[in-house]
Amino acid sequence: MSGLLGTNVVTQIGILVHDIEKVSEAYAAFFGVEKPAIFWTDPMEQAQTEFEGNPSPARAKLAFFDMGSLQIELIEPDHHESTWRNYLNEHGEGPHHIAFGIKGMKDKVELLAKSGFPLQQKGEYTGGRYAYIDTFPQLKVLVELLEND
Repeated sequence: MSGLLGTNVVTQIGILVHDIEKVSEAYAAFFGVEKPAIFWTDPMEQAQTEFEGNPSPARAKLAFFDMGSLQIELIEPDHHESTWRNYLNEHGEGPHHIAFGIKGMKDKVELLAKSGFPLQQKGEYTGGRYAYIDTFPQLKVLVELLEND
């Protein structure tokens, strides 16, 4: 497969919200599915969160809706500066990123940076890692890389 990511399969759409409880209930009612659990991202020490190259205490509440081959992620950020908080402040509620499952995170991040798509935020989660790439100027949405162990 050609292209910078080695895949063209979107696995997730991330949506920023001000009130995850309210929006989560709306999604559940709209699709006739159970409202998912809402939980906080891990603290900085565990998640090794970095925003624009610096350690960051930023966290967010998340809720995941599995919709067939695509997952919808609702994100309510805390007040700390982060990709989530800054984007929500600048653009308001709505789509933040499209995510792709990849292999070789370090190499992909370097390749994208060399191609004019800089790393914005990265961190760890149980079972893997994520990286938000600043593709907004070109794609009008951010790209998130997800690598599961």
